[in-house]
Amino acid sequence: MRPEPQGKDKGMKKRTKKLLLAGGVAAGALLCAALDSRLAIRAYVVESEKVEAPLRLAVLTDLHACRYGKNQAQLLAAVAAQRPDLVLMCGDIVDDEPRMEEWRALLTIKKLAERWPVYYASGNHEYRTGRLAEIKKLVEACGAVVLDGNCVRAAAGRQMVQIGGIDDPETGEENWQDQLAAASAALDGTHFSILLTHRPERVDDYAASGFDLVLAGHAHGGQWRLPGLVNGVLAPDQGLFPEYAGGRYVLGNTTLIVSRGLARESTRIPRLFNRPELVVVDVKPPK
Repeated sequence: MRPEPQGKDKGMKKRTKKLLLAGGVAAGALLCAALDSRLAIRAYVVESEKVEAPLRLAVLTDLHACRYGKNQAQLLAAVAAQRPDLVLMCGDIVDDEPRMEEWRALLTIKKLAERWPVYYASGNHEYRTGRLAEIKKLVEACGAVVLDGNCVRAAAGRQMVQIGGIDDPETGEENWQDQLAAASAALDGTHFSILLTHRPERVDDYAASGFDLVLAGHAHGGQWRLPGLVNGVLAPDQGLFPEYAGGRYVLGNTTLIVSRGLARESTRIPRLFNRPELVVVDVKPPK
């Protein structure tokens, strides 16, 4: 028979068990935080002398037809709670993977367009479906304005703004450059201007575009993040430790805002410390 632990030994075993339990609880909490896929709202403020009154933009990127409750109720409620003047979509709302059901993306667009003006530019995954032209027609049928090299005037609150949009460079580099040039050429220099694009890393082109605000996605926040240490580990077309994974960047007279996107179950590798996000941009006159 084994001798019963005595005094000091018994106390050490109890302390060891407590430490193991505390370590397990801490590890579990850390894992839950790392894999947290609840929708986050990320807000930015942009000041411009070109606006006379505040306007609010709701920015959706990289939905990839992911599910947000029955009939997308969670996402729709989140947008409604922000009370935007405009809803802007920067690509990969539809996905090319058959398991990601297209109707979910189109339903999201339709429901949003029933309440707000919606403007849409496509991403690389819409292009990869091989049905980009058809998808644009479906998006328009849902009530959104498709921007692919054009720039339009839009009522936003009590004023007019200009909104341009371009397709992803996967449609062809020459096409991308031509669309950006056409959208830039339409700027009047008077109204506050917004460019919807999918790729964030083309910063030199955006800085020279003449747009006041450029909105992008694509990077998915770098997929894995370490808060306060690493702003993203890997992003498509940027590689390891991407510079433009998510956030606000000043490019001369242009502000670039990159959304971490709404993708959840569409990603093969889970997001870590990188909740999907709905971006809200408040554009205000200078104080």
